[in-house]
Amino acid sequence: MRKAFPPEDLARDSRFVRVDRMEQIADPRAASSGGAGRGRPTARLTPERADSADAARSLMHSIFVGEIQALEGAGRTCWDFETGSEAANRGNGRLRPDRADAPDAARALMHGIFVGEIQALEGAGRTCYDFEVGSTGKLEDEEVPFELKLDMARQCWDEARHCEISVKLSEWMGTEIGEFGENAFLFQAACNPDPVLRLTGVNRALEGLAIDVFNTMKEFGDLAGDPVLEFCEDWMLADEVTHVKMGSDWLRKLTVNDKDRQKRALEFQRVVDKLFSFGGFRGEDDESPVHLARRFRELAGFDDAEMEEIAELSREAKSEVEERSRLARQANETASA
Repeated sequence: MRKAFPPEDLARDSRFVRVDRMEQIADPRAASSGGAGRGRPTARLTPERADSADAARSLMHSIFVGEIQALEGAGRTCWDFETGSEAANRGNGRLRPDRADAPDAARALMHGIFVGEIQALEGAGRTCYDFEVGSTGKLEDEEVPFELKLDMARQCWDEARHCEISVKLSEWMGTEIGEFGENAFLFQAACNPDPVLRLTGVNRALEGLAIDVFNTMKEFGDLAGDPVLEFCEDWMLADEVTHVKMGSDWLRKLTVNDKDRQKRALEFQRVVDKLFSFGGFRGEDDESPVHLARRFRELAGFDDAEMEEIAELSREAKSEVEERSRLARQANETASA
């Protein structure tokens, strides 16, 4: 069952009418107009009031719906939180079958992979189309080598296949498309006007993250005894290594005589890598759900210094999140004191 329902998702049938509390407060009919039967008098509810019958019925209905919500709230509190060691195990640490939330965490991660594959397909397609064929590869010429377009076309083919695999895997894991949210950051990175920055932001940073995620899901499938998940993730992992390698190769080729452009591209990659470390979600600590797949990154063109930098960026992101959480708790304690 889903955890932590937002208020707008409360289930009601057609007999109920949802009223926004702020609209209710701002409704001029809620103010007293001083005349019997006009507006809502502010006097105590007594039988002598001209509107006592309607006022009592309205109040009784409010008590009724309040009781429903109190029941739902208490029930959600029973369900939303675990007890004892289960609570400590829930949502923390590497994705393993023995985690209390392993099924939901794996399904959410699989849905994230699926929407990422769609955006990767769209991004590679844009790169094929947005730039003319030319030999310079310079930003001001808006040209890229023909061979780069061929690589992006091959990537489109791969990503389309990954979309199909991800849909089937999601169904296999009991997930519906749209069950979890989607952000468009991958495609946003693929809209950078500089093709080199596109390749570093998407192929090296985000596809590099895909290497880490696919390797984690492959290991999870192995530990969970799910050969379908393990095989499919292994298949897609091999493609991701190729995509990242293409980004690494073209970064070096297109900036061999333009070190400033290379520096800007690598800085853009660092920004994307830090954002997609998700506050330590991807890292090398034991509590990181997704671990850095060093061997596969090495095959994709990353050297040891680059991988150490990514690990450090993840630690920095984790520290920043922990500090924000500490300040928030401190502010709450001060406010309630």
